[in-house]
Amino acid sequence: MRSFDVPTAIVVAGGMLLLWLALWLQRRLRRRGFISPVDQATYSTLHRASLAARHLSTGLSSEAGDKAGKHLLALLGARALAITDRVDVLSWTGPGETLHRPLTMAVNGALTGAGRTSAADHREVNCSDPECELRSAVFVPLVLGDDVIGSLAAYTDSSSPGLVRATEEVAAWVSAQLELAQSSRDRPRLMEAELRALRAQISPHFIYNALAAIASFVRTDPDRARDLLLEFADFTRYALRRGGNFTTLQEELRNVERYLVLEQARFGERLQVSLLIAPEVLSVKVPYLAVQPLVENAVRHGLAAKEGIGHVTILASDRGHLAEIVVEDDGVGTEPDRVRRILDATDGSDSVGLGNVDARLRQVFGDASGLTIETAPGAGTKVSFVVPKFSPGISDDDYASR
Repeated sequence: MRSFDVPTAIVVAGGMLLLWLALWLQRRLRRRGFISPVDQATYSTLHRASLAARHLSTGLSSEAGDKAGKHLLALLGARALAITDRVDVLSWTGPGETLHRPLTMAVNGALTGAGRTSAADHREVNCSDPECELRSAVFVPLVLGDDVIGSLAAYTDSSSPGLVRATEEVAAWVSAQLELAQSSRDRPRLMEAELRALRAQISPHFIYNALAAIASFVRTDPDRARDLLLEFADFTRYALRRGGNFTTLQEELRNVERYLVLEQARFGERLQVSLLIAPEVLSVKVPYLAVQPLVENAVRHGLAAKEGIGHVTILASDRGHLAEIVVEDDGVGTEPDRVRRILDATDGSDSVGLGNVDARLRQVFGDASGLTIETAPGAGTKVSFVVPKFSPGISDDDYASR
């Protein structure tokens, strides 16, 4: 059983909470004609947190701090707010910037070096202006994982336990948003690493056998040899191309057809193929090289060792808001426990890309889109997965270039 995608779960739960509260407040407003001060404060807090989160989603930077700072300052009710990284003040919101911004890092470094909350009075703040409103400050570290990456400093006329607690809560929330931003940045790099591994895993046996099959037709059927060579060139161009991490199901299935044409040149009538594709799912976005490795696995491990004719069936079906893709063979099958070890990368076998495809599907769409594998010795293998038909988070830049 795989663990849930925690950052994604945080975003979904937070969004549902905000939506529920907004609808609840709207119903009360319509029913009573007004909302209480407590309701108004709750709504205002959630609204400002939502606005700040939008800017913090890009990570810790001067621009993000400048834009999110005014919303964070309003949440705290302080006079001024500073956001720092480990070496400098990234942003300042509120009065007193000329006097206090140059001193903030010196005070911050002395107080938060141990990675814990500290409060500074007027002597530590070093305020030399008797008319200045910023006579004290609360410094709270911003943490990413186990590392202190900066701090949140709330300046006011006099510190209080309430301000200390509020600043700690806001800093913890900011740290969580920065962790989500880091996860969002890491995902494309992780997927690209998975793709590089999958490209490196493209079977040398398949390449050798495909070229051998092409060579066998050079004298007896040169036209077919030429056609097969073109299919091989298109297959390798698609499989090794660089660019985005996604493609359409139509493009992915076209490459599967190229692969099967080449395998049928080798196996002849021993390899029978059926494709049942719903036209309405052809435009669905899928991770690049998500289907072909499943088909190659069916041919290599399901049918190659089988005597007589073998069948591979590929289905793509409309399931409401989901598209379901199924690759099924009537080959030799395997032990279910071995499949679990393959998906967990503890088997050490050369099953083509099963664990890789499973990992990438889960990274993008969550555990519900991971591979489902049904098999038993002598009973063939059925591999399936579902993806959302509409994925607004995937942009045109995520598509692999042709």
